[in-house]
Amino acid sequence: MNTSKSSLLKHNGLNYLLPFILITACFSLWGFANDITNPMVKAFSKIFRMSVTEGALVQLAFYGGYFAMAFPAAIFIRKFSYKKGIMLGLLLYAVGAFLFLPAKESGSFYPFLAAYFILTCGLSFLETSANPYILTMGPEETSTRRLNLAQSFNPMGSLAGMYVAMNFIQARLNPMSTSERAVLPDADFIAMKQSDLSILIAPYLAIGLVVMAMFLIIWIAHMPTNGDKNKEINFIPTLKRIFSIPNYRQGVIAQFFYVGAQIMCWTFIIQYGTRVFMAQGMEEQAAEVLSQKYNIVAMIIFCASRFVCTYLLKFINPGKLLRILAVAAAIFTLGVIFLQDISGLYSLVAVSACMSLMFPTIYGIALKGMGDDAKFGAAGLIMAILGGSVLPPLQASIIDLKTIGSNFPAVNASFILPFICFVVVAWYGAQTYRRSKKVYS
Repeated sequence: MNTSKSSLLKHNGLNYLLPFILITACFSLWGFANDITNPMVKAFSKIFRMSVTEGALVQLAFYGGYFAMAFPAAIFIRKFSYKKGIMLGLLLYAVGAFLFLPAKESGSFYPFLAAYFILTCGLSFLETSANPYILTMGPEETSTRRLNLAQSFNPMGSLAGMYVAMNFIQARLNPMSTSERAVLPDADFIAMKQSDLSILIAPYLAIGLVVMAMFLIIWIAHMPTNGDKNKEINFIPTLKRIFSIPNYRQGVIAQFFYVGAQIMCWTFIIQYGTRVFMAQGMEEQAAEVLSQKYNIVAMIIFCASRFVCTYLLKFINPGKLLRILAVAAAIFTLGVIFLQDISGLYSLVAVSACMSLMFPTIYGIALKGMGDDAKFGAAGLIMAILGGSVLPPLQASIIDLKTIGSNFPAVNASFILPFICFVVVAWYGAQTYRRSKKVYS
C-alpha cells in the first residue's frame, strides 16, 4: 500500500487539497461550538441560580440537536449533495448563534436551550456531511488516516472555544459565588443576571458572523462531487444493510459511549478542579478559572496526541491502537476517581491524550468500505453523539450528591461513568482488531 503524504489527498489524477482545507476548516468551527459550550454548564448554573443537574440541560439540548437531525441530514445529503448539506449546516449554526440575542432579552434559561438545539441541528448537518466527505477525498486504504488528519484540526477550534470561554466569559462574569447569589434580593439578582448574560452571548454572536462568512466561501467554491451520484433514498433497505455489518453496528454503540466520556471529562473538569482548588483555600471563581486552564492544557495535549496518533496509524492497526488507548484511558480514570488531590486532576488531563484517536478512528473503521451507504452510516454515528446528551446529566446528578458515604467526594465518584465508557471502547477496538486479522490471515 502506498502510504506517502500525497496518497492521502490524490486519487485517479485528482488533487483534493483545496476542498480538504475548506472542509477541515468546518471541523474547527464545530470544535469551537463544542468547547465554548462545556464550561457554560457551570456558568448557567451560577447565572440562573440552578443546580449542576439543571445546568447540564445545556448538554441535553446541545447534543439532542445532533441526535434529532442526523438522519434528516443524511436524507438531504443523499437527495442533493455533500456540499449543500455543509451549507445548510453552516446556515443553521449561524441562526442558532444569533438566537442568543433574543434569548438574552427574554431573561429566561429555556430560550437558550432552544438556541443551542438549533445551533446543533446545524452541527449535525455539518458532521454528517463533512466526515464521510473527507473519506471520499482520496484512496480508500488511507481513509481512516485522512479523517484523523482532518479531525486533528477540530481541537484547534476547541482550544479557541476554551480560550474564549475562559477569558471573555468566565473571567468577566460577576465574581459573586453561587451561594452568595442565592440570597440576593430579586431586583439585584435580575440586574446581575442581565449583565452576565450580555457577557455570555457576545462570543456566540461573533462566531455567528464567522460561520456566515464560511457559508459564503463554501457557496462559491468548486467542490468535488464524489459520492453524490446516487440520489435514491431506499431508507429501510439501506439501514438493514448497514446494521448487518458488525464493525458498523458495534461502532455506533462505541461512539455513543466515547462521546459521552469525552463530554463528561471536559465538562466536569471544572467541577473537579474547583473542588480540588477550593480545598486548598481558593475562592470559587478563581478556582473555576484555574480549572479551565487545566482544561485548555488537556485540549492542547489532545490536539498534539491526535497528530501523533495519525502518524502511528501508518504502522499500527486502527483497532489495536484504539484498544491500547482505551485501556490507558480507563486506567487514568481510576486515578481520577481514587486520587483526591491534584494528582487526580493530572490524571483527568492525561485522559485527553488517550481520547484523541477515538472519535475519527471509530468513525473510519465503522464506515470503511461502505461506498455511497456511508451517508446513512454517518447519520447513525452522528446520532450516537446522543451519548454526550444522555450521560452528562447522569454524572451531574451524582455530583449534586456532594459526598458519597461519609466523606468520599461525589465529583470523584461520578467518573465511574467515563470509566465504563472507555471499557466499551476498548471492547470495540479488540473486536475490530480480531476481525481485521481474520481478513488478512
